[in-house]
Amino acid sequence: MGGLSLWHWLVVIILVMLLFGRGRISDLMGDLGKGMKSFKQGMADEDEKAGRPAEPRQLPHDQQPIDITPSAPPPSQPAAPPPSGDETPRS
Repeated sequence: MGGLSLWHWLVVIILVMLLFGRGRISDLMGDLGKGMKSFKQGMADEDEKAGRPAEPRQLPHDQQPIDITPSAPPPSQPAAPPPSGDETPRS
C-alpha cells in the first residue's frame, strides 16, 4: 500500500537511534529548540523596532549633501519715479 505503517516507522526510528545514538539526538533537539527560541526573539525585536519611529541619521560634516536648489531671485529694483510734469510726452 502507499502509506507507511507503524512497523515501518518503528524500523526507521530504530535505525536512526543506532546511527546517531541517544545523546546525539537529544543534542540535536536541544539545538533545534534554541534556534527556534532565538528566531522568535528576533521576530519580536523586529516588531518592536517597527513600532518606534526611526531616528534620523546624522552624516559627518564632510559628507553632508550639497543644497543645489535655486535661491529666491533678488528683489526687483524699485520703479523709477514718475516723470515730472515738464517731461511728459506730447501726442
